[in-house]
Amino acid sequence: MASRIAPVAADRSVPGLIVKIGDYPLHHGGVGAIRSLGRLGVPMYAVTEDRWTPAALSRYLRSGFVWPTTGTERAEELVAGLLGIGRRIGRPAVLIPTDEEAAVLIAEHAESLAGRFLFPPVEPALPRRLASKQGLHELCVEHGVPAPATLFPASFEEIEKYAATATYPVVAKNREAFERRRRPAVHGTTRIGGPRELLELARGWGPSPGVILQEYLPREDAEDWIVHAYFDAESTPLAMFTGVKVRSWPPHAGMTANAYVVDNPELAAMAAQFIKQIGFCGIIDLDWRFDRRDGRYKLLDFNPRMGAQFRLFENEAGIDVVRAQHLDLTGRAVPEAEQLTGRRFIVENIDLPAFAAYRRSGYTTPHAPARASGTELAWAARDDMKPFFTMLARFVRPGARHLWQLWRSRRRAAAAASAASAASSVEHHR
Repeated sequence: MASRIAPVAADRSVPGLIVKIGDYPLHHGGVGAIRSLGRLGVPMYAVTEDRWTPAALSRYLRSGFVWPTTGTERAEELVAGLLGIGRRIGRPAVLIPTDEEAAVLIAEHAESLAGRFLFPPVEPALPRRLASKQGLHELCVEHGVPAPATLFPASFEEIEKYAATATYPVVAKNREAFERRRRPAVHGTTRIGGPRELLELARGWGPSPGVILQEYLPREDAEDWIVHAYFDAESTPLAMFTGVKVRSWPPHAGMTANAYVVDNPELAAMAAQFIKQIGFCGIIDLDWRFDRRDGRYKLLDFNPRMGAQFRLFENEAGIDVVRAQHLDLTGRAVPEAEQLTGRRFIVENIDLPAFAAYRRSGYTTPHAPARASGTELAWAARDDMKPFFTMLARFVRPGARHLWQLWRSRRRAAAAASAASAASSVEHHR
């Protein structure tokens, strides 16, 4: 591994605040951000669900603010809550959102929050549009960025017509930020195997389905890539990283469980050009899928905030995207350097089930190096072990329940597909 140029000189008088909306206490990204800036001597604060979340017990956390939210609150209530936390901190702090809802809230209420907090001056409506699957697809079409074919159904009748002609499997995703908290149509990205399964799901989506239906890119013909970056107020990248995703959980559609840093200048250039065209500034986490059938990278998701796996990426100067943002917003230069290629990131509590699920999936990552140059664990850190042990204590029971529910849902989906196949066979022989 290359040696670093010099220690990162952060402004220790400006704290950082991890902001989240919704109930997901086992979030390693927040822990990573607390450690990243805390190791530089930056005072760190965080919004937490309770006093016993892993983030709340990090040695690098100055103080946690217990504030359980669901994402169904009125925006005014959420803004008032943030301002109250800002008053308790007592000095301007850099905001670090860990979900789309927090990023959208900060951008749309920048005028109210500006006195208490520091954050990138992004155009107020842009994060909501990027976090929206429909808004992102429209921007991709407008700027010539490849993306999977997508339908935005307005009614059950439209889904019925689509079901009769679609090529299966298809993928269903919740359409909008905040709506996925208030009225989730699906629990995360959902693979749908046939028309009967689609229509059964659609009957529960109501008269105005809050979903998108997207072309499925076959895992046997695809490779998943990640781009993380920080862009300044002029949409210039001050830190840019690319990597390949080896495993995710749930499989092929969820959070990164195992990934490597891999140089990909073509993909970095595509991402930088798109960001410049739309005028975004701040941290980004992009999910791309390389489709071997046509040789194109297709943009699947645009997260206008820090990604949970951001600690995969660091350059030779010791810069990650969270450090880049803090340096930039406090008026300090962001050192330029090459990314540490070959680094590996592992999320301990989900990589083992992901490994089991991927063994016979047909998915391959030919660009992943045979051996890692270094490994960053999501939870365990020699200088900060309490979050790891807290995660274990909180994960075992709900984690087992999640695996059981996933197994049951797969069994039901397989049974439904089998019944549909049998019915089709009977009809064919009549």
